Amino acid sequence: MRLYCARNLAFSLSRTPTKLINRTFSTTLSDSQLVFSTFQRSNESQLLDCLAYGNLQYARQLLDEMRHRENQSPVITWTSVLTRFSKRGRVDEARTLFDIMPERNVVTCNAMLSGYVQSGKLSEACKFFEAMPVKNVVSWTCLLCGLMKYGMVEEGKALFEAMPEKNVVTWNSMVVGLVKNGDLEGGRLIFEIMPVRDSVSWNAMIGGYAENGTMEEAMELFDQMGGKDVNVITWTTLISGYCKAGEVWTAYGLFRRMPGKNVVSWTAMVGGFSWNSYYEEAILLALEMRRAGVKMNEETCISLAYACAGMGFPRLGMQLHAFIITNNFECLDQSGRLLNSLVYMYSRYGLMEYAYSIFEKNKNNWKTQSCNALINGYIQIEKLDKAEYVFNNMPFYDKISVTSMISGYFDVGEVAKAYELFNNMTDKDNIVWTVMISGYVQNELFLEAMCLFSEMWMQGVIPLQSTYSVLLGAAGAASHLEQGRQLHCLLIKTQLNLDLILENSLISMYGKCGQIGDSYQIFSNMDCKDLVSWNSMIMGFSSHGLADEALSLFNGMPKLLIKPNCVTFLGILSACSHAGLVKEGWLIYRAMNENYGVVPDLEHHICMINLLGRAGKVGEAEQFVLSLPPEQGVSVWGALLGVCRLGEGNTDIAGRIFERLLELDPLNAAAHVVHCNMLAAAGQYGEERMLRKEMRSKGVRKAPGLSWISSGKRTHVFLSGDKSTISR
Repeated sequence: MRLYCARNLAFSLSRTPTKLINRTFSTTLSDSQLVFSTFQRSNESQLLDCLAYGNLQYARQLLDEMRHRENQSPVITWTSVLTRFSKRGRVDEARTLFDIMPERNVVTCNAMLSGYVQSGKLSEACKFFEAMPVKNVVSWTCLLCGLMKYGMVEEGKALFEAMPEKNVVTWNSMVVGLVKNGDLEGGRLIFEIMPVRDSVSWNAMIGGYAENGTMEEAMELFDQMGGKDVNVITWTTLISGYCKAGEVWTAYGLFRRMPGKNVVSWTAMVGGFSWNSYYEEAILLALEMRRAGVKMNEETCISLAYACAGMGFPRLGMQLHAFIITNNFECLDQSGRLLNSLVYMYSRYGLMEYAYSIFEKNKNNWKTQSCNALINGYIQIEKLDKAEYVFNNMPFYDKISVTSMISGYFDVGEVAKAYELFNNMTDKDNIVWTVMISGYVQNELFLEAMCLFSEMWMQGVIPLQSTYSVLLGAAGAASHLEQGRQLHCLLIKTQLNLDLILENSLISMYGKCGQIGDSYQIFSNMDCKDLVSWNSMIMGFSSHGLADEALSLFNGMPKLLIKPNCVTFLGILSACSHAGLVKEGWLIYRAMNENYGVVPDLEHHICMINLLGRAGKVGEAEQFVLSLPPEQGVSVWGALLGVCRLGEGNTDIAGRIFERLLELDPLNAAAHVVHCNMLAAAGQYGEERMLRKEMRSKGVRKAPGLSWISSGKRTHVFLSGDKSTISR
C-alpha cells in the first residue's frame, strides 16, 4: 500500500508546477529549519551587496556571524558561499570575499580558480594559479580544463607535461580537450598511454570519432571496451554518430541492441530518422517511445516537427503542437528552437497564418532560418508580397533568403527583380547561379540562360550537375542540338562520373533533337537505370515513330522487375498511335488498370482517340469518348474533332462533335478553325462562310503558329503568312 501511495505521489509531482512543488516541500520543514534557511539566504544576500559596493567592514562582520552560527568549520561555510557566488557569475565579489576571508585552505583556492575558469577569465586564472601557495591535482586539472576549453592547446599541453601528479580526471581532461579542439590523433595518443581508463575516457574518444564521421574507428573502440565501461552515453554517442554519417539503419540496429534506453537515446534515434528524411519511421518510433513510458522532451518535439513537416499531413502537425502546448514546452523553450521548428512545419504545410502567429510570439528568439521558412511558405502559396515583406524586414539575411526570393520572382515572371537581387549579391555560390539559370529557362529565356552559364564559368564557379541538367532540358525543348552537344562535351571533360539525372537528361535531349541513336547509346551504356530512364527512351522511340523498339523496351521492363507508371503508358500508347497498332493499343490500355493498377487519365484517353482516329475508326473513337466520364470535358471532344479531319466522310460526326464542343466552350477558337477547314474540304463553302462570319461576330480568333530556325548565333522566328523575321 505504501509503495502504491509513493508511486501516486511521484506521478502527481511529475505533473505539478515547480513553484507548487517547492511550496509543498517547504511546508514539510520544521519552523526552526525554515527560519534558519531564510536567515542564511538573507545573510548571503547582504554579504554579496557589501562585497559589490566595497563595504568590507560590514562584510567581515557578517563572516564572523556566520562563523559563530555554523556548527561546521567556518572555512567550509565561507568556501561554500564563495562557490555559490562564482556559479552565479559574481566572480569579482567572490574574489573580494576570498581576499577578506580570515582563513583559507587549498579547497578555497581551487573554488576561486574554478570561478575564474568558468567565467572565461583565463588571464586572471593563470595569475591566481601562479600565486597559489599550495596546489594539488585538482588545481592543475582545473586550469588545464580552462586552457583546453578556450582553445589554448599548446599552453594546455605544456601545463600537462609540467604536472607533478595526474589522476584519471586529468588524463580525461587532456583527451577531451584535444578531441574538442580537433586534434583526434593527439587525443588518441594520450588515450593509448593512459595508465587507467574509465567510461569517460572511452566515451571521449568514441564521441570524437563519431563527431568527425569516422565511424569505423568509433566502432572499433566500442568493441574494445570492457563491459563495465559501456554505458548509455556510449551507445547514444554511437547512434548519433551513425545518424550524422547517414547510416541510419546501422544506428537503428545499435538502438535495438541497447540494454537500457533513456530519453536521450530515444530522442537521438527519432532525430536520426527525421534528419535523414525517414519521417514516418521517426513518428512511429516516437509513438513507441511513449508506449514504453519514456516522456518526450523539447528536443524530441523539435525532431518530430520536422518529421511532421516532411510527411505533409497538417492534422498530424497540429496534434504535435497541441501536445507541446499541453505539456507546457513552449514556456520552457528559452532558446526559441522549438517554436522555430513549428514555424518551419506550418510554413511547409502552407498554413502561413499559424506560422506567422508563432513567429510573432517568438520574435525575441527569431532565427534567420525561421524567416527563410516563412519566405518559402509564402512563395509556395503564391503570396510573393508577403514574402517580400518578411524579406525586407529581416535585420540580416543569408544566401538562402536571397536565393528563395530570386526563385519566387522567377515563379511569377518578375525576371528583372530576380536579376537585381542576384546582381547585388557579393558572394554567389553555385546554387544561386543554378537557380538563376533555371529561372531563365523557366521563363523561356534560353539565350540568357546560356550567357549566364558562360559567365558562371568565367567567374570560376563550378556548375552543379543539376545546372547541366537544366540547360540540357532547355536545349531539348528548343531542339537546339548544337548547344546540347557542347554541354555534353563539357560534361565529358569536367565530370568524372555522370549521375542518373544527368544521363536521363542527355537521353531526353538527344531524343527531342532528333538524334535517337545517340539517346539509345547513352541508355544502353548506363550502369544503373531508373523508371525515368526507361520512360525517356520509350518516349524518344515513340516521337520518332519507332513503335517496335518502344514495344520491345516496354515488354522487357517486367523481366527486370520495373513497374511502369502513367508516363510509360502514355509513351507506349503514343507509339501505337503513330504506327496504327490498334489491337496492341487496346490491349495496353486495358492492361493499365487491370494488370498494373494505373488508372488512365485525360492524356491516355486522348492517345486512344488519336490511335483510333488515325486508323480511320472515327466512329469507334466517338463511342469511346461517349463511354468516358462526363467530367473529361473539352479536351477529349477537341481531340475527337481533330481526328475527324484525318479522313473523308467524317463531316456529319464532326458536326455533332462541334455542337457538343460549343455547349462546353462557345469561344473555342481551335474547334471553330478545324470545323471551318472540314466544311471547306467537303465543298460546303456556304456553311464555312457563315461559320467564319459567326467567329468574327463572337470575336473568336486563333493565335497564329510559330516556326523558328537557328543560324549561327541567332534564332529566326517565322509567323504564318509573314514575310519579315523576328530575330532572337
